[in-house]
Amino acid sequence: MKKLRFFLVMMLVCLTTGLSAQTIRNANNVQVGKIESDGTVRNANNSRIGKIESDGTVRNANNSRIGKVESDGTVRNANNSRVGKVESDGTVRDANNSRMGSASGVNKKYAAAFFFFDFF
Repeated sequence: MKKLRFFLVMMLVCLTTGLSAQTIRNANNVQVGKIESDGTVRNANNSRIGKIESDGTVRNANNSRIGKVESDGTVRNANNSRVGKVESDGTVRDANNSRMGSASGVNKKYAAAFFFFDFF
């Protein structure tokens, strides 16, 4: 699973440089969703499934707050518990500081949505 997530993040970086929406593709190169420039998260059917607000607040399709990404990359769940961090070099770590993967060149908030909030 970690290798798949790493592959998906790398596909995201490679395929979306310079685009207004960052496309999320699976291991078979099938688009499974996208994150628009305003933070709206959409699935493959273009249905809104969440939003990442400019302050780092992450909301689900019902607009319920499900977490937050702080400016330093710390990721917190809806209960404000620390669940991980996206470091400045793109390394993604869980709450135990174990390396989950890397998202170099990807907006920290978008990487957190992918690794921690299971939008896709």
